[in-house]
Formats: sequence, structure tokens, C-alpha cells
Amino acid sequence: EENEPVTFNHVCFRYPHAEQNVLDDISFTAKPGETVAFIGSTGSGKSTLVNLLPRFFDVSEGSITIGDTDIRNVTQKDLRNHIGYIPQKGVLFSGTVESNLKYADENATDATIERALEISQAKEFVEQMPEKLDEPISQGGTNVSGGQKQRLSIARALSKKANIYIFDDTFSALDYKTDAKLRKALSEMIAETKATVFIVAQRISTIKHADQIIVLDKGRIAGIGKHDDLLKNCDVYREIAKSQLSQEELNK
Repeated sequence: EENEPVTFNHVCFRYPHAEQNVLDDISFTAKPGETVAFIGSTGSGKSTLVNLLPRFFDVSEGSITIGDTDIRNVTQKDLRNHIGYIPQKGVLFSGTVESNLKYADENATDATIERALEISQAKEFVEQMPEKLDEPISQGGTNVSGGQKQRLSIARALSKKANIYIFDDTFSALDYKTDAKLRKALSEMIAETKATVFIVAQRISTIKHADQIIVLDKGRIAGIGKHDDLLKNCDVYREIAKSQLSQEELNK
């Protein structure tokens, strides 16, 4: 089946019994094969926004559609079958590397797993483990480093064929070099599978090549566009960029 666009139509969200919206009038469309990134200060609503997609919460007003279908008209199970969700802190279970990778899809082929390890930049350290894919993982993944745990949780999400991937501030635990390699490999995969990718990030370097960057400020969209446009036209984005990028990178 063809992947379909994901559209937020005037989405508002407030927590039950809260007086104020956390998200206000959010509208955009993400096409198949596009990477859409969200950036903004802490508390701007980035994570809340992407958490509406797998329906961890439902919108308070407006709607989210995949193609012509309102996601509230689909069971959570069916909806989540199409979504690979990678949280900020990778979570591993006791078992082996392989059983962790097959958690979302126990029928994942060896080739799929191999590819997921390559893209997530986990292949190298897994191959150095004495038991490789059969290497035991302790509960909570206490026997692998934080960066390794993060890469394995990314590999797990990629071992499941999804139409939509959500990286909720997933890359901030990785060093710049791994982050860059992973994103390059990911964009090659997206070009092939036409999946839609949502990235919540804190670092501009992580998202500056996204097809659309959505800048959030206090739950509203402060700007939407590509990196260069936003540097010119969006004050909020320019402030974040100034605090992170060198003068030379800003002038590129």
C-alpha cells in the first residue's frame, strides 16, 4: 500500500482539567518520504505534539489525518502498527541483542535486522560482542553504554517496517559524529521506503537538512520552512541557531 500524507488540521491540545492549551492551532502536512523536524525551547510542546500521533493523547480540537482517515477512527493497535516510535531514553529488556531487536516484529528477517543495525550505527559494536546477536542484555540494558542502548533502541524501531517514524529527541544522547552518520543512513532508507519521519530535536545540527522544520514557541508555530529560510525569517529559530552554531556556520 502507498504511504499517505500526515496532516495536522488546526490541532489544539490541553491536558484534562487544565485551563490552558499546551498546543494551539497547529497545522502542517508531512508527505511520504519527508523528514519533518520540531525545535523550540523546553516546554514549547515538541514532545506533546509528536505524542498525539500514536495517540498517547487525543487532540482536544482539530484533527490529525493519515490520508483521508482521522486517526481517532482507527484502533490504537492498527495505528501503532504503522508507527516506529523511538523515545528519548532507549529502553532495553532482559534477553539478547536479537530478542530486543525483534520485540516489535518477531518475524523480522536477518537482512532487516542487519540493515537496522547498519543504519543505527550499532553494527560495529554488536559485531565486537563475544556472542554478537546472541549477546545477553541485562534488564534495563545496564551492561551496555548509554549511547549503545540508544542505538539499539533505534535499531529496534527500524527492524519493524513502519510508514511513520517518530524520533522524540532520540539523537541528543549521541555524539555529533554518530548523529551525522546515522542521519545520512536514515535519509537513504527514507528515500527508498518513502516513510515519513518526525524528529524532535534540541540541536540545530541534527535537523538542518530536514524537508520542513517547525519551530514551536509556547505551543504555537513560530515558523515553518527550511533551515536557510528560517535563519532569515524566524526570530525564534535565529536565536536558537545563534546560541548553538558558530558565526561561520550561520553565514554558510
